[in-house]
Amino acid sequence: MAATAAKIVYPHITKNPDVCSGRPCVQGTRVRVMDIVAMNREGSSPERIVEEFTSLSGVEDVYAALLYYRDHRDEVEADFAEAQRASEKSERLEQELLKQRLGR
Repeated sequence: MAATAAKIVYPHITKNPDVCSGRPCVQGTRVRVMDIVAMNREGSSPERIVEEFTSLSGVEDVYAALLYYRDHRDEVEADFAEAQRASEKSERLEQELLKQRLGR
């Protein structure tokens, strides 16, 4: 089976089914667009985001991710919603397992 190469979908942004479940990431990293958007929403500056994600080349990666989000908002919001559903499902399963262990 041949390896699938990352597809550049936007300047500095790639999508690869083998990396981060195919979610858009900064090229050459595993930093998802949604991670940058989330930090930006929390008030982090581009410089702070680069400090947090040391694999980023610089603020141009942050701006590329934010521009990608602006132009592909529905796609990235769907990624946020999917991540939220997965988190809620995991939490429910964890609670059920805890109840089983406690015999409730």
